[in-house]
Amino acid sequence: MTPTRARLLVVLVVVGAVVGWALTRLVDAYAGRSLPVPWTAPVVMALLALALVLWTRGTRARLAGRPGTKPLDPIVAARSAALAMAGSRTGAVVAGFYLGAAVALSGSWDMPYVRELVLLALATVVASGCVVAASLWLERVCRLPPDASDGPTP
Repeated sequence: MTPTRARLLVVLVVVGAVVGWALTRLVDAYAGRSLPVPWTAPVVMALLALALVLWTRGTRARLAGRPGTKPLDPIVAARSAALAMAGSRTGAVVAGFYLGAAVALSGSWDMPYVRELVLLALATVVASGCVVAASLWLERVCRLPPDASDGPTP
């Protein structure tokens, strides 16, 4: 597996933002109401970020061989790396979607209900950014150290 590139995450945020903006405008145009932003969205993303941070701390301790920890099984390390890659991509898409929704809803900022939706969407963007950061940290912790045999031979 290759490390996650920032360019991929930026593309996912942009695609998510376009989809979020378009869906919000469609709901507004055809349903005559604002796209609902659940209060659970930022809570779930924040809990996911917290879980990833705790998993990363435990994984780092086990990989470092700290006293009182069991060695990490290689398959668990591989699965953790896969989880990290999935988390960074999911966080980027969710952040983009709610960023697009916030931009589309911000035109009606003077309405208290819409203002609350925009703030919830922005809180979800921040929490999703934390998921991306925690996932990238976990991915970095799970990287294999370079082998001496990988270098150029003299």
